[in-house]
Amino acid sequence: MVSEIARPGLRLRLVTQEDAHFIHGLRTDPAYNQHLSPVTGTAEDQHAWIVAYKAREAAGEELYYIIERFDGRPCGTVRLYGITQENFTWGSWILNADKSPKAALESAILSFSVGFDELGLKRAYIDVQTENAKAIRFYRRFGMVETGADSQNLYFELTRERFLDMRALLCNNLTA
Repeated sequence: MVSEIARPGLRLRLVTQEDAHFIHGLRTDPAYNQHLSPVTGTAEDQHAWIVAYKAREAAGEELYYIIERFDGRPCGTVRLYGITQENFTWGSWILNADKSPKAALESAILSFSVGFDELGLKRAYIDVQTENAKAIRFYRRFGMVETGADSQNLYFELTRERFLDMRALLCNNLTA
């Protein structure tokens, strides 16, 4: 299990129970939640969810990260879940206004590095609501391949090979 991973611009660290208010605030903020599943409950309910999540984390089924700037300010979340021997689903990716200019690209590179490099998995699955045009553009530029669609979502996948092939180019975009 990778508890923390960093690049020069930011780091990912595993969620703790103390993050409940931050996560609940992100998920209930209309500026960030229009493409998320509806949230019900309180920050205390989020705390209870994190307690249950920690058991899934310990079992190697799920990794939920806080995205932080190096000054310690949290600016988002990202999650690897449905982890099997070969695959994972990537999601719960939210960045707020406190993010650094390249936080989207950096957090994606870091989180996919956990799945592909650290865990040695072969494939990531991603789903995104069809109205989330900004995320869809990002996923395509990142090298994800569209594999299907339904009335509400587009489905993408990213193979380990594709990520490794794209990573140098993506990292060059961070220094440009």
